[in-house]
Amino acid sequence: MARRSILVLKQLFTKSPSSDSPIFLGLCSRFNPNRSVTYMPRPGDGTPRAVTLIPGDGIGPLVTGAVEKLMEAMHAPVYFEKYEVHGDMKKVPQEVIDSIVKNKVCLKGGLATPMGGGVSSLNLQLRKELDLYASLVTCFNLPGLPTRHENVDIVVIRENTEGEYAGLEHEVVPGVVESLKVITKFCSERIAKYAFEFAYLNNRKKVTAVHKANIMKLADGLFLESCREVATKYPGIKYNEIIVDNCCMQLVSKPEQFDVMVTPNLYGNLVANTAAGIAGGTGVMPGGNVGADHAVFEQGASAGNVGNDKILVQRKANPVALLLSSAMMLRHLQFPSFADRLETAVKRVILEGKYRTKDLGGQSTTQEVVDAVIAALD
Repeated sequence: MARRSILVLKQLFTKSPSSDSPIFLGLCSRFNPNRSVTYMPRPGDGTPRAVTLIPGDGIGPLVTGAVEKLMEAMHAPVYFEKYEVHGDMKKVPQEVIDSIVKNKVCLKGGLATPMGGGVSSLNLQLRKELDLYASLVTCFNLPGLPTRHENVDIVVIRENTEGEYAGLEHEVVPGVVESLKVITKFCSERIAKYAFEFAYLNNRKKVTAVHKANIMKLADGLFLESCREVATKYPGIKYNEIIVDNCCMQLVSKPEQFDVMVTPNLYGNLVANTAAGIAGGTGVMPGGNVGADHAVFEQGASAGNVGNDKILVQRKANPVALLLSSAMMLRHLQFPSFADRLETAVKRVILEGKYRTKDLGGQSTTQEVVDAVIAALD
């Protein structure tokens, strides 16, 4: 009997997943890897949740519209409160801030930031107003999408509220401008704690602090000091440090050595975009910004094609990054099965390779990609 059982198991696991064997299909239905067997919702967890939606500029309405269609197709328990916000506004309207404070969750497209002049970045305004102190960008290889490097699985966690982005600039005398970089113990400690906590909760093995303390000895020195103190509380997670210029070189030559990276504000922006480019491009990398009370989900790396009129006219913007960001949002809202369905469908479409936008080597429109993902939903 034992020998016969072994033979049956061997036959099952050597057959193609498309096998029509009744025994095989029965096992698949019982042991579906996409089905969560440990999540027990609390009473009321299925109540639809309100999410503030900011379509943004350029391709923003196109890719946020893609998310809306997927949520509707899945019958996901979320509904959107939509607000028009554009990068050339002087400030984020108060009604938008009030909506995010009430809902605690926001999904946004890219907001164009004017170069120079007196208009401040609305992205920075949102982060400061809501104290979204941690930016998280995940950079990983997608099966079926060829890249120069394999085994890339990096999470870049960036301090979001101070550093060079503090916005403290003034003209000392005509022709001389002073820009202040602010680093505080409080902000450095809390971003380090968030990075190590993320690593601990997600079974990550290493946290790397990115710095320039060899030159900025006080500012980046304080950041490193904070990271070292927090690292002592997580003995099971390896901690190391790397100078930012060497970090960029190592990223493009051997990215698989990195796991979780924690950085001050400016370095994180550069590192996240570099890592995203290595792993497949900014069009496929999800991300978000989180604080103690609120979270804003958006394309992980810079939305460099926000103002690309050609992509907008052709309606060929890549929706994958924001779709994966919305899967992160669904997990944040404690709707894990919906997140799994969406993420699995997106990855299936990428793997099949039939529907891809131009940045991924295809010619598909945004709508064609969306239709393919909807068709791939379990």
